[in-house]
Amino acid sequence: MNHAVCLYEVSAVFGRFKIIKDKLLKKIVAFEVIAFLLIIMLFWFNELLDLPNKVLGAPVTPVNYAESILGTVAVLVLGIIVTHATHTLIKKIKFLEGIIPVCSFCKQIRVDQDWVNIDSYISDHSEADFSHSVCPSCSQKHYGVTLNSKESG
Repeated sequence: MNHAVCLYEVSAVFGRFKIIKDKLLKKIVAFEVIAFLLIIMLFWFNELLDLPNKVLGAPVTPVNYAESILGTVAVLVLGIIVTHATHTLIKKIKFLEGIIPVCSFCKQIRVDQDWVNIDSYISDHSEADFSHSVCPSCSQKHYGVTLNSKESG
């Protein structure tokens, strides 16, 4: 396989993650904005049409603009806070992007001119933590004992 084609494919995959993340963010924020606008519309429909009277037969209540404006402001403030928090949290989602040069033998990663362990690199560039274990084939190779999946985990 041509290495240039392979590198292009890896780059294309990482590029798609960023596009997916951006599209997801836009959709979630759009749905939140629509939901909060629907809540505001319900406030006003209830106030202007007196829904409890029409639907449940409750006594007629006069229109109270101050209460509806206060409810609208409260929902708008809550909507801004929730939408901002969602935007911030989704932006914090990290993807390892780009081409990562890995040694074919020791699996260390080149960072500038230095070589670092893969677990150090991933820990420094993401929120992932590592827990080391021994796979069954390495257990056999290094210790002469084959562990099953439960023992090696």
